[in-house]
Amino acid sequence: MQFETILFEQNDEGVATITLNRPHKLNAFNQLMIEEMAAAWKIVAETPEIKAAVLRAAPGKAFCVGVDITDYITLYPEEPFRERSPAGMIGPKSNFVWKPVIAAINGLCGGGAFYFINQADILICSEDAEFFDPHLSFGLVPACEPIGVSHRMPYGEIMRMILLANKERICAETAHRISLVTEVLPYEKLWDRAAELASIIASRPTRPTQAAVQLMWESLDLPYSAAVRNSYKFLQVGGPKNYWDRSGYTKEMPTTR
Repeated sequence: MQFETILFEQNDEGVATITLNRPHKLNAFNQLMIEEMAAAWKIVAETPEIKAAVLRAAPGKAFCVGVDITDYITLYPEEPFRERSPAGMIGPKSNFVWKPVIAAINGLCGGGAFYFINQADILICSEDAEFFDPHLSFGLVPACEPIGVSHRMPYGEIMRMILLANKERICAETAHRISLVTEVLPYEKLWDRAAELASIIASRPTRPTQAAVQLMWESLDLPYSAAVRNSYKFLQVGGPKNYWDRSGYTKEMPTTR
């Protein structure tokens, strides 16, 4: 499938790489990119040979700065009860992708860019990465983006980011300190490291890996005891056959994958 706003690649190791490719617009997303991201995630979800994905941005000043305000986006009809967030189309989890996604972030990452990274599983960034939410600078309400990142960042850090808006950015070092990202690298090593992580993941059986991703994602919406109970079904769906006997207790733990 040919894309205009993104690049899509798939290698022999089972890794798909999606590259945001509007560097002249700081990779801000328009209607076409939203539709193409949904199509790309569908390929990732439905292609058995793909076991992990990397999300990155074309070389330039930004990973993504959110919505392209100079272009037209049709996700916001006049009927308020039909209004949707772009996250419903550009995020992997919203598109039922349970294959692990590694986001490699460089440069500016602001506003609607969080729609991408909030649903990734591992975030790494280059030393020049800067995270911010500019909504209040323009009199707009920061809503889905900060709520979506609340499972990664402490409340106080989120509030500082949204209230200071364009007056302050979170640098790569701070992003690592507050656990927004797990690793900071020189830019020239960012893509290789993301590919390395994805290859490690793709080398393992995909069914238990996807089960792990889905059960952890669903646990974010549940109280602790309910999340534990919910996880039991993934042991059966994602594990090897005959893993459990009828009493629900393992007879013999598998020693090989």
